[in-house]
Amino acid sequence: MEGLAYFGAAMIEFLDAASLWNILWATLLGIIVGMLPGLTATLGVALLTTLTFGLPPDEAILILVCMYVGAIYGGSRSAILLNIPGTPANAATALDGNPLARRGEGGRAMGIATAGSVLGSFIGMLMLASIAPLLAEAALRFQSFEFFWLAVFGVVISGRLTSLDDPLKGWIAGFLGLLVAMVGQEAIYSYPRFAYGDTNLAGGFGLLPVLVGLFGFAEILTVMRQPLAAVIKTSTDSVIPKVREVLRYWRTIIRSGVTGTLMGLIPGVGEDMGAWSSYALARGASKEKEQFGKGSIEGLMAAEAGNNAAVPGAMIPVLTLAVPGSAPAAVLLAAMFIHGIRPGPLIMITNPSFVYEVTAMVFLASASILLYGLLLTKPLMLVLRVPPSRLMPIIMVLCTVGAFAIASRLFDVWVMLAFGVAGFILRQYGFPMAPLILGVVLGPILDSNLRRGLVLSDGSLLPFLSRPISLALWISIALTILLGIPTVQRFLADVVRRVKGGRAPDTNS
Repeated sequence: MEGLAYFGAAMIEFLDAASLWNILWATLLGIIVGMLPGLTATLGVALLTTLTFGLPPDEAILILVCMYVGAIYGGSRSAILLNIPGTPANAATALDGNPLARRGEGGRAMGIATAGSVLGSFIGMLMLASIAPLLAEAALRFQSFEFFWLAVFGVVISGRLTSLDDPLKGWIAGFLGLLVAMVGQEAIYSYPRFAYGDTNLAGGFGLLPVLVGLFGFAEILTVMRQPLAAVIKTSTDSVIPKVREVLRYWRTIIRSGVTGTLMGLIPGVGEDMGAWSSYALARGASKEKEQFGKGSIEGLMAAEAGNNAAVPGAMIPVLTLAVPGSAPAAVLLAAMFIHGIRPGPLIMITNPSFVYEVTAMVFLASASILLYGLLLTKPLMLVLRVPPSRLMPIIMVLCTVGAFAIASRLFDVWVMLAFGVAGFILRQYGFPMAPLILGVVLGPILDSNLRRGLVLSDGSLLPFLSRPISLALWISIALTILLGIPTVQRFLADVVRRVKGGRAPDTNS
């Protein structure tokens, strides 16, 4: 009942004219950012963060949450019409949305995507309100030893799940992020590391210039390197979905919402894995498996419910552990710190209403995408006709201004440019960006807790390995790494094959 009271108070607070205006324009801008191929939710949240310094903390976070929710939803528009996911989270949407558009049912596909997105967000919102307080209470048992392993676990599991074909690339990206976070003065004695006598390097790399470079300037280089596909000539039939068509797949919606939220909980995995996991589960349980990939309403609904449910899911570890569940959530975490909000295990003690304020923000943003999705679909389609040659210079200016505005240092602009080029090169060689960003965010947590734990244990590593939660975490990390090694995978596959064949595995092979 206390949580319901906090939620009601937050809803009343955000229903004033100024907040409603911020909700409407930020969600609309998020939809536009998500629609435009090459612009991601991470980029949108990072750029808006640089423009919200002068706002009160609750209004700034409200704007960023609306941008986040709107961008993940907006990517379904270009996925359906162009077969180009507006954000990585909408890749699964294109599998069934685009075939529907090619059959002249683009309006129907966008209506179904809107319904799935809103319902998935609502399910994730309910789980956010119910799981976050419990997780925060459990996190109170964590000490420096557990937080060290939690940071390592976040980087390792993110690298594994965002680079399934080659986990080594994901782990390299993650530990590159940790290395970047080590540059600058360390937290206990303020000793400059990797500074080489340069005062700018002694101050470390700012998180937002790094993020804007990796997701802003790198996106500009990537988009300008690729030709833009033509918009599909599709009949704009009704975008308002039929109620019975939605209710027919209620099991799929609930399953996808829960799956997406749980995938959002895993550090660094995010909305794209939420969509793919939900899509795979829906296909496995469906009576219409043959329709998937050919214009399945159920598949489209599952993908959109999964990726949008992952948004509030990714906020759960942000609020309770200060560990981001996705790349946009990492930027949101940085924004919270900038505005003086300290998420973590003590959030339910120091600021218990904030979790329910974020829940209310997700609810209002979801209501906005329902409004825009049903009423403004046709006008918003005109945005897809903006040529990249006109759009990218504007994004470049925003990246530069945003990087400079944080601390008014020209060094931050060079940081943004350098990391943009580095991010572009890494992408060309198949390195995922999410583990790298997670490494940058979790680096200070890993470093400070390792050093603090060694101080508490008089230099002994035993508590890092023997405490129950630490033991579970490092065993999980070891198993994740072992299962990602091709030799181990082949050995396990051989064992399974021999067992199924009724023969004992050959231990000498």
